[in-house]
Amino acid sequence: MNSRLEQIIAEIEEYIDSCKPQALSKGKIVVDREEIMELLTELRLKTPDEIKRYQKIIANKDAIMSDAQAKADEILAQARIQTNELISEHQIMQQAYAQANEVVSIATNQAQEILDKATEDANAIRTASIEYTDNLLSNLENIMVHALDTSRAKYEGLLSSLQNCYDIVKENRSELSPSDDTEEALEETAPEPKPDEINLI
Repeated sequence: MNSRLEQIIAEIEEYIDSCKPQALSKGKIVVDREEIMELLTELRLKTPDEIKRYQKIIANKDAIMSDAQAKADEILAQARIQTNELISEHQIMQQAYAQANEVVSIATNQAQEILDKATEDANAIRTASIEYTDNLLSNLENIMVHALDTSRAKYEGLLSSLQNCYDIVKENRSELSPSDDTEEALEETAPEPKPDEINLI
């Protein structure tokens, strides 16, 4: 945090920057006497306090350094103690690492066994499903073949019956209509027309 002394100096700088330049002069500015005097008076009043504060800090330098050294020594001592404890616990840590690795190895083997068993079960289920589906399709195939054979036999029987009926109908019609030889015989026995009976077109 900035001290009040630094704040006053910053305010003076801002005030000077905000002042208008004097006419016909590049380096001179027009200032408000009362405002600049107030800032300078506060600066003059605060300066002794700030100087005293800094002098007190400088006077306490040795005490601060001594306190810092004591804290540093304490930290180093604690670090040495922790280092010694870590060294003494090194073997314990090694045993803990060995036990941890053994546990991990056992868990890995168990997990692999579970995965292998699951894979085996899945393959068995897949094989059984394929076999079951194949049996269903085989039964369906047999049913369809039987249906086709039965339908084909019935269809052929129907065609045979229709053919017999057709032959009978045709034979009956031929009996009703004269044959070509009969028609020729009738034409030969019919009298020829006389010349005056011939119709001219």
